[in-house]
Amino acid sequence: MSVPPDEMPEAAQRRLQQGSFSSGLSVADFGACLDMGLEPVGLVQGFCAMHWGAYSMGVLGRGVPPFAAAQGGYVQNYQCPHNMMTAEHRSWGQNYQQGWIEDAWRTGFNNAYSRRRQEAQSLGADGVVGVVDAQNPLSDTGVVEFHLRGTAVTLRDASASSTPPNAAPSSPWSTFLAGQRLAKVFEAGYAPVTIVTSVASVRMWSYCITEFLLDGNNVPWANTTGSSEIHQVVDAQNQVRDLVRSRVRSSLHGDALLGAHLEVSAREVAKGDFEFQSRLSGNRVRRFKEFEPLGVPRATVRLS
Repeated sequence: MSVPPDEMPEAAQRRLQQGSFSSGLSVADFGACLDMGLEPVGLVQGFCAMHWGAYSMGVLGRGVPPFAAAQGGYVQNYQCPHNMMTAEHRSWGQNYQQGWIEDAWRTGFNNAYSRRRQEAQSLGADGVVGVVDAQNPLSDTGVVEFHLRGTAVTLRDASASSTPPNAAPSSPWSTFLAGQRLAKVFEAGYAPVTIVTSVASVRMWSYCITEFLLDGNNVPWANTTGSSEIHQVVDAQNQVRDLVRSRVRSSLHGDALLGAHLEVSAREVAKGDFEFQSRLSGNRVRRFKEFEPLGVPRATVRLS
């Protein structure tokens, strides 16, 4: 049974005139965004699948990553302290930065980001909130999928003191935040610019002492009885964190990083051959006004 337009409630008529939209926000975040003057216009996403070849010390030969040094990357060598030279003995080891993995990862992420931004631009969005950033292996063959999605929004009243200034139409801003967390950022006087994420990768080829200690053995001839720090592992872990922090810091261009999240993973590729990866992500924000407390929250849902 159809209802004549003039007999519909005013709210229903307004919804039909505005057309449909999709949103990935929770009910609470959706209500908070509306209260801030952010109108959702659609769920946007970007996708990319990347494959990069696997490099191993067996293929390259130990010591070849002066390859990494030639690219200006991190390389550190470790020498056996007791000069035991046998076919089975790891007389030296090396840590080195895997720039080709970082470049491939950056390409995949940027492609997915660009496609999501294009969808937001096609909807006339001013920004994208509640961004979800996922990378998952598609198989055991080195294929990784990059998937970015979020809710595109427009600014209903850019002159309001609680909302940020509009970005250029050709470049919608984006943020992992939404709802009250985003409202607090505006309240503090900051506006989102973009999401920031980067990755660093360090390969570790163990030398004799590292191999013995990782196997749970003491190395009495190297004065490592009792508890011992595994220096090569510590160096690799510190470097992979420092590399990703340095790269993210250089991309901020004087802005601030909010909600930073650091992930570090390690896997054993082969006996004595390890790979450490670190990923840092956050919200790049820029101050646009002094701190100004928000008004008292208004009810967005009534039960009676």
